[in-house]
Amino acid sequence: MRTSTRIAGLLTGLTLALGGALAAPAAQADIPACTQMATQAGATDTSGLSSACQRGVSGDLQGCVSGLTASGVAGGAATGACRMAATEPR
Repeated sequence: MRTSTRIAGLLTGLTLALGGALAAPAAQADIPACTQMATQAGATDTSGLSSACQRGVSGDLQGCVSGLTASGVAGGAATGACRMAATEPR
């Protein structure tokens, strides 16, 4: 294989890899599923659910769990909802 062909292939692969990596954070994480799960788990104060789930999206799972438990969600359900917030919707 010629060197120019290898370089072109390498640059194409890098472009695709970087394009995918840059596009991935732009995907909407599953905040609605997180808030729905928290509501079903017995949240008594629904006003702070979205902001708590948003913390889960940004990687602050402990902050998310704390926010959901402050809203009346049990610890295990809060952890599950926060993990759901950190994943992309399917």
